[in-house]
Order: sequence, then C-alpha cells, then structure tokens
Amino acid sequence: MAATGQDPATSAVWTRKHLIGLQDLTAGEITAILDQTAEFKRMGEAGETRIGALAGTVVANLFFEPSTRTRASFSLAAKRLSADTVDFSSSGSSLSKGETFLDTARNIEAMGVSQVVVRHSSSGTPQLLTRHLKASVVNAGDGMHEHPTQALLDIFTIRENRGSLEGLTVTLVGDILHSRVARSNIWGLTKLGARVIVCGPSTLIPPHIEKLGVEVSHSLDEVLAETDCINLLRIQFERQRSAYFPSIEEYAHFFGMNGDRIRKAKKDVLILAPGPINRGVELTPDVADGPHSVILDQVTNGVLVRMAVLYLIQQRRQELNGGTNQ
Repeated sequence: MAATGQDPATSAVWTRKHLIGLQDLTAGEITAILDQTAEFKRMGEAGETRIGALAGTVVANLFFEPSTRTRASFSLAAKRLSADTVDFSSSGSSLSKGETFLDTARNIEAMGVSQVVVRHSSSGTPQLLTRHLKASVVNAGDGMHEHPTQALLDIFTIRENRGSLEGLTVTLVGDILHSRVARSNIWGLTKLGARVIVCGPSTLIPPHIEKLGVEVSHSLDEVLAETDCINLLRIQFERQRSAYFPSIEEYAHFFGMNGDRIRKAKKDVLILAPGPINRGVELTPDVADGPHSVILDQVTNGVLVRMAVLYLIQQRRQELNGGTNQ
C-alpha cells in the first residue's frame, strides 16, 4: 500500500472514468473517495508526501473562471501523485483569437493528457467534454450546477472531526440559489445520512428545494441550537443579476456568524466556509480564526481529496486500458 497509496477496501468500489457531480454517485462511491483521502492523509503524516501512482501521465487544468484555491489544489494533488501538469487559463488564450472551447480542449488533450480538470461558468460543460474527449473529466465547478470536490472536502473535514455523517445536522447558510457548492453538499450529505438545513433570505433559497431532502429555515438564530456543523457559503455577487437583499450590513446582521451566535450554538459546533470568505459578511474574524473553525483544515484536506479523485479515476483508466497508465 505504501508504494501506491491504494486502499483495496475502497478502490474496488470506484468504477467511474469521470467525476461530474455527486448527484449521480452512490453513498458507497462517495465513501470510497473519503476512505482513499484518509489513506493519503495517513501516508502524509507518516512522511510519504509523494507517490508514483500517476507517473507518466498528464493532468490538464482548464480553468475558464478565476480560481486560486481549487486550481492550486488540483495542481499540487497531481504533482504529489507524480503526474505532469498543464495549466490553462482562458485569459490571453487562443479563445480570444476565435478558437472554440471544444477545439481548445481537444488541442490540450492532444498533448497526451489523461485527465482534464475543468472549471467553467456554463453549467453542463464537464458533461459536454465527456462526449468529445477520450481523457477523463473532473468537474472543478460548472456554473450553478455542482462543485463536487469542494463538497467532498467539506464532508471529509466533518467526518474527520465527527467520525460519521449519520445523524448529524448540517446547516448550509447563505446564497443557496447561486451556489454549486450547496448543491454538491446537499447530494453528498443526504446520501451519507446527515440532516441538512438550508438557511438564508427567502430570495436566495430556490423554490421547491425541499424535494432534494432538505429543510428550509429563514432564521439562523432559530436553528443554531440544533446544528452540529455550519457551512457558511460565500455570497455569489458575481453570479447575481439583481439585489437579493437590502444591504450587506443587513445580511450580516441576520445571517452572519459572529461571536454572539457562537455562544448560542452547540459547544462543539464546527464552522466551515468554502472560501474565499468575506470577513464581516458571512462570518466575523473572531469566528473565522476561532477554535470552532476548521476552514484551514478544509484547504489542507482539499489537496488530499483531489489526490484521491485523480488516483481513483486513473486506477479505473488502467483497468479499462488493460493495465497501462494512459
């Protein structure tokens, strides 16, 4: 196991060539990723920070939206697995010269790429690529659809602190309407047995979201005492086309996590935030940097989760290609 990082008990569950979202995954498949993540964490703590599982392969990061954490995290994950990486940004690329999105992707793939990590403002873009590329496709966020690896690292961080998701109450607070992170979290958390509450202004809660198996609250104060984990979602200013609440100050007053609310919450409540956080809006600095916060743990775990995803997908590619690492 030390040579490859493979966890035989979990890798056998994974049979997918792509990761588009958590909606289509089973609880067993999600658990396979979480267990492989835990194995990589164990190896890292033992001093094994680099393994050769993806040696000889190329992972391309195709980012058509700005990103810091996700892009750097995927790049570092690939390198820790000994893959070569190609980083593409739409800014200053051939797209500005009239090249189509698919032509760009095909040209990148022609460089010998095995896996394509893609972020795009249009929902469904990763799924589109699966129909035109031989490479595996990993969704790093598509429009308002899903952001599966962010949800996986959120869920892994909760499991790491609580041992299990079963029976926990997790409250997602904020801009549920525009949040792909919220959607992926809802799919993943409910499949693993958590009770999920979505909380925010009525204008930022999608109609009929209860059909996804969640509860709705428009008052953070009313659900504090029953919540084990609070995930404070960033207000998606860049995706909003109109005002969904009167002011930032009013939003922070009713839905921001601050010192007063921490004192009213459970003594062992976990505070998560996918970032980048708006200090003073979704949460105050004393909460972001306080003892309940696991925000930096999320960032650390993000590299490990993405290692697990790239690794399990490459294992499946080997199975499909008769054992060759292509």
